[in-house]
Amino acid sequence: MGAVAVIDVDPDLAEGLPEGERETASRRLVAPSFELSPGPWAPEQHNHLPVHGALGLLVISGLLSRTLTLEGRATGELLGSGDVLRPWDPREAPPGISCEIQWAVLAPTRLALLDRRFVSAAARWPSVLEEIALRLVRRSANLSLQLALGQVPRIEGRLLLLFWRLAERWGRVTPDGFFIPLRLTHETLAALVAARRPSVTSALGRLAEANLLERRDGGWLLHRDADSHLVEFLAARDAGDREERASAPPTPRSAPATSGWPSR
Repeated sequence: MGAVAVIDVDPDLAEGLPEGERETASRRLVAPSFELSPGPWAPEQHNHLPVHGALGLLVISGLLSRTLTLEGRATGELLGSGDVLRPWDPREAPPGISCEIQWAVLAPTRLALLDRRFVSAAARWPSVLEEIALRLVRRSANLSLQLALGQVPRIEGRLLLLFWRLAERWGRVTPDGFFIPLRLTHETLAALVAARRPSVTSALGRLAEANLLERRDGGWLLHRDADSHLVEFLAARDAGDREERASAPPTPRSAPATSGWPSR
């Protein structure tokens, strides 16, 4: 566990500060930080952290995934630099319904706890708190888009929409298209598009054959002409729907998962 000057590692938080106060804010806005190695992550292992009164965990660098599985159906999201998460918040599910949340670290990640001490110090600079609130609202809006994406009938359309969104945030332009330097497995992609892994694998094969999307060393390449096919995939329905339903195995019920974080 170390400490970090928050606006030094996340300069966007300082954009609303008067120029003469940035040095003072850098000294005052300090938060505990820690690093995570790639692999499954159990947030409850950090239940010693003073989360009471905290705004959340700020992702300084790296990449995380959060997957919620409800009665065998999974949906997921990716979180990267600048995102704010609160893994200690309780989750609710109807009695007898299996609900599980799994976290994974997809790249070496560093987090800062925006604890009560940080919040008290930041009260002097409301623009910092406003930016953090904006990010929480933006994450909520992105989750709404994620829900809409899951309603696209053809899985190829879901994947193309997903990769366009990923390209907007993480992609870089190349002569062949947009390279997205994220090592995403088929299982992770399946959660992100609310589909089954075998169906995603098949759909990725079809997109590769059509020269629209392909796996490259260290990431994925979204070809330039993929957008010209997107409307076609969004409008059409085909055997992809039936394939998705046919690949869904029956799922046994289990007791609802509970949070390992201390109650507040």
